[in-house]
Amino acid sequence: MKVVAINGSPLMDKGNTALILNPFLDGIREAGGEVQLLYTKKLKINPCQGCLSCWLKTPGKCIQKDDMEIVLGSMRGMDVLILATPLYVDGMTGPLKNLLDRIVPTGQPFIELRGGHCRHPGRGKSARKIKIALVSNCGFWEIDNFDALVAHVNAISRNMSAEFVGALLRPQGPVFKQMLDMGMPVHDVLEAAKEAGRQLVQTGKIKEETLKNVSRELMPLEAYMDFSNKYFQQTLEALEKK
Repeated sequence: MKVVAINGSPLMDKGNTALILNPFLDGIREAGGEVQLLYTKKLKINPCQGCLSCWLKTPGKCIQKDDMEIVLGSMRGMDVLILATPLYVDGMTGPLKNLLDRIVPTGQPFIELRGGHCRHPGRGKSARKIKIALVSNCGFWEIDNFDALVAHVNAISRNMSAEFVGALLRPQGPVFKQMLDMGMPVHDVLEAAKEAGRQLVQTGKIKEETLKNVSRELMPLEAYMDFSNKYFQQTLEALEKK
């Protein structure tokens, strides 16, 4: 199984998104999957110009010469695409969305009906069915903060004729990192993320129970708010002393 993971966090491996993404990828590797990890922060990708040259003038190729050529090359022949992002204004980070806008060359301009809905057909081998998974974290307590992002990735999956296999969501992300650093008993969340990777390779799916374990409550709402606010207050006070 060839897996391409794209980490859209500007903090890359130092961000809270990586706390879940990395064990997920470790589980995929342990089960025999081949993983290529890309970081939007390291890629120079220009915005889509909306010129449709990749459909009409240079079919299958964008007229812009940038690192999107690397991304599309990595995606060829992939079985799974993993989109990883912190939650920014109820959605994915701008660089990750910018990258996804640039996959237009993998489609064709024609319109077909799939499942009773207008879609663009894929081009060549890009028409093969893949699986898509989402990894995300946010600083709020409630799991429903991810609803808009999950709906978006679901829609992207349908447009790509891909199977959306699930979302590894970690609300209370900043506190989760602090709890890990303090040695508190939350390593079961990391093990659940790793198990999700193993399940994806072994069965092509991720159990709902495993996804719930990744997202499990870390502490009651009021305790979470108090924990977070004290941390930021202490950080501000420390900065003022410098």
